Amino acid sequence: MRKVLNSELNRISIEEFKTSNKITLVVVLDDIRSLMNIGSVFRTSDAYLVQQIHLCGITATPPHREIQKTALGATESVDWVYFKDINESVNSLKKQGFTIYAIEQADDSILLEDLKINPQDKIAVIFGNEIKGVSDSILNDIHGCIELPQFGTKHSLNISVCAGIVIYNLFNKLHFTSTNQAQIL
Repeated sequence: MRKVLNSELNRISIEEFKTSNKITLVVVLDDIRSLMNIGSVFRTSDAYLVQQIHLCGITATPPHREIQKTALGATESVDWVYFKDINESVNSLKKQGFTIYAIEQADDSILLEDLKINPQDKIAVIFGNEIKGVSDSILNDIHGCIELPQFGTKHSLNISVCAGIVIYNLFNKLHFTSTNQAQIL
């Protein structure tokens, strides 16, 4: 066994990425403090063909050296837009027909593995502040909460880890099926 060289990976260019079919997923980052978390979400969003990222509130926007450290250029490939307030993002997504979920521990939350969606669904997921989570004020304006089960002594995951798990899972649920795998790849 040998590791595959970067030159053998056949990665697409930024221009090819921009015109490729994306999954109908928008990632919303609300009041994220860590620039490295923001960069990591960009990089994961690039890897799994996320349609767009909404940056809201105090969440920093590219270009920024600290975001770039973890994004490694994904801020150039993944479309993003800034909203001063999370409500503006949610209202925009509703007008476009998105089903909106917060990634949050809440009563009546849906476990990620139990979430049933169709490949045609338009989904948005909100990741909240590293300390306070998703704003309480927005919870009544969205369709529900998705929760990642955890079994250790800690009750939360770093946002970049959580986003990686959620985005990969939704990528599989939205488009990575045997019937349309060739369309994406």
